[in-house]
Amino acid sequence: QVQVVESGGGLVQPGGSLRLSCTASGFYFRDYIMSWYRQAPGKERELVATITSAGVGTDYGDSMKDRFTISRDNAKNTVYLQMNNLKPEDTAVYYCKASYRYNYRTYWGQGTQVTVSS
Repeated sequence: QVQVVESGGGLVQPGGSLRLSCTASGFYFRDYIMSWYRQAPGKERELVATITSAGVGTDYGDSMKDRFTISRDNAKNTVYLQMNNLKPEDTAVYYCKASYRYNYRTYWGQGTQVTVSS
């Protein structure tokens, strides 16, 4: 059974930090490109960050590249998103996505809420 489970969201003050985790099971994690997306109320889902299957390459959305860091631990089937200097506009539900390297198969998690507010 495939599972993609995000954790680590919560309420944080502006300027604070959070570390999100996404743990996968039910498929061979090392063959999947992993991404974080987010969706704010009334807005479209947008790409936050992507990391290649081996963890060598990363890519970020324009407003996140200087503050967010994506990483993965293939031994733990887990991808992380370190978010620093958070802003109120970072408030959103953050989703984890697994994309198979060889075709269009994808799996999504259920999301974790991040709220940045004083």
